[in-house]
Amino acid sequence: MIKFHQKQIFIPSILKIGNGELSNLGQYLKEESFMNVACFFSAGIEEIFGEKIFKSLDSTEIKILHKDTIEEIHIENIIHTAFRIPKNVDALVGIGGGKALDYSKYCAFVLDLPFISIPTSTSNDGFCSPNSSLLVENKRKSVKAKIPYGVIVDIEALQTSPESCIYSGIGDLISKVTAGFDWQEASRLGKDGFNDFSYLIANNTVADIVNYQNLDIKSTEFLYHLANSLLMNGISMEIAGSSRPASGSEHLISHAYDEVTKKQSMHGIQVGIATYICSYLQNNQFEVVKNFLETTGFFDYVSKYPLNKSEFIEAVKTAPTIKENFYTVLSDSGNIEKAINFVNTDEIMIRICK
Repeated sequence: MIKFHQKQIFIPSILKIGNGELSNLGQYLKEESFMNVACFFSAGIEEIFGEKIFKSLDSTEIKILHKDTIEEIHIENIIHTAFRIPKNVDALVGIGGGKALDYSKYCAFVLDLPFISIPTSTSNDGFCSPNSSLLVENKRKSVKAKIPYGVIVDIEALQTSPESCIYSGIGDLISKVTAGFDWQEASRLGKDGFNDFSYLIANNTVADIVNYQNLDIKSTEFLYHLANSLLMNGISMEIAGSSRPASGSEHLISHAYDEVTKKQSMHGIQVGIATYICSYLQNNQFEVVKNFLETTGFFDYVSKYPLNKSEFIEAVKTAPTIKENFYTVLSDSGNIEKAINFVNTDEIMIRICK
């Protein structure tokens, strides 16, 4: 008798991307009967968008029973906060960048409450992922949470975000090229499982924006494609049950760089640079990656704030040790020397690593 195995996955019930969506927040929450909420803002975000959000909530008679501004992400403090939230809260709402979203997402996970993610920048795919990046014993770790119940993206809010956040999102998105390759190779060698559907989603998100012709990074159309692609990558991780479709050799280099440097760049910036290197090592869409990062202005932006070359080379050397039993192109020791040579000789790397 043949046995069939199907996997249960969770996807957001609220999914909105467009102009002026912050003004519709109250309506979307009321439709789900979330009448009492806790709100978590990134530092400075309440001052910029608070009036619009509070007006929307007031117009639908939604009450804010708890409000916090998030500046740190120690897991112990999040757990402490979780048990101070009133018991009649229906949902948690995170508004802003990575810290506020990771904090409130994990808090919702602890309380088993719905989480509404409202990113005001698209610096990485974390706003729709099933994980939170938190400080555990003063070390940054990816901690299991759960995928948001709702994701609301206001393009007008994204257009006010710093250029660095958009380039970080570009770097994090293009990394799916090398992450997917590493995952396929790990599966081929019997070192990891594989999910075709998850891989297909992640692969298609890159194809969507790479093939998009308008590369004005502040345009409504480009930001819509960027937000949509990063969002779908979060869902691909939920389907895979791991970060594999979105994180490979390029993320190992970035995490290693975080450990050796005193001057970190944004996560997606580091990942984008590492993707350029790893696509070369993999002989995998190297020209596609290079052209996309050139035409969006990513390399020009990074050249203004170059990474430390000696620290980056050290990160390449230590990257394979960052995650146990995680096969990537860097698991082949010969590729480490090849990568170091590329950092030292490639014209673009010379511009962005000094």
